[in-house]
Amino acid sequence: MTELGKPNLSDNFPLLKKLDLQGIRRRMTIHYSKIFEVFDRLIDQRLDQRQEHGYNTSTESSDVLDTLLNISQDKSVEIDGNDIKHLLLDLFVAGADTTSSTLEWAMAELLHSPEALSKARLELEQTIGRGKPLEESDITRLPYLQAVLKETFRLHPVAPLFLPRKASTDVEIAGFTVQKGSKVLVNAWAIGRDESTWDNPLIFMPERFLGSDLDVKGRNFELIPFGAGRRICPGLPLAIRMLHIMLGSLINSFDWKLEDEKMDMEEKFGITLQKAQPLRAVPIAI
Repeated sequence: MTELGKPNLSDNFPLLKKLDLQGIRRRMTIHYSKIFEVFDRLIDQRLDQRQEHGYNTSTESSDVLDTLLNISQDKSVEIDGNDIKHLLLDLFVAGADTTSSTLEWAMAELLHSPEALSKARLELEQTIGRGKPLEESDITRLPYLQAVLKETFRLHPVAPLFLPRKASTDVEIAGFTVQKGSKVLVNAWAIGRDESTWDNPLIFMPERFLGSDLDVKGRNFELIPFGAGRRICPGLPLAIRMLHIMLGSLINSFDWKLEDEKMDMEEKFGITLQKAQPLRAVPIAI
């Protein structure tokens, strides 16, 4: 992710593409080779297990890899091992770093705002019981927890600048003409901190979303951490489920204290938005 976020001269000067002056392509090739080796081992191990123990696609429970292997065995669908590896690459690269960063920001903001943490913990205690595991079916009954994550998405969108778009036609926006073929970068970080849209935009205040119909599914342009339209992030449904379950479980299962009472909330910009100094918090058994 660090390598992907580095400015590359070849992106702006195509004539330099073959030269790879900054060595980015060479280093990325090494990274890709390493992760593909991991995927190859996982796939080979799973195929050996299925052959050794037998596998019935109609009765066995499946994970993502099993489902993809089942599809690859269907002769009517053109998908092979190389396709599976590249799909897994997308899931890991786009889903791991982004989810963990968002979870870290949410925990940091809650520990930085004890009142919000108390409200989230009280809601969990009253709804599912202190210390009990959080299930996916519980999410809809936890409006304050949902508001906490929406507020985290607003202040700390995991991708501060969306992947570049290209204008397909001339279009006028707010009095400015964007010419056909222009590269367009959407600044989700600035949208979430726009004073004309949000009251006290720099303050972490989940209450602003209580009783609001605003969601993160691309229908409200004030809050589009996953993008919008046909190129909205395909990982949105998984991220929403996992983040609520992980954050709720951490809050409901432990008390927390900071390792250092002075918590740095500075941001480190890149292709993803991370904390400049990682959060260091100590869980205390309840």
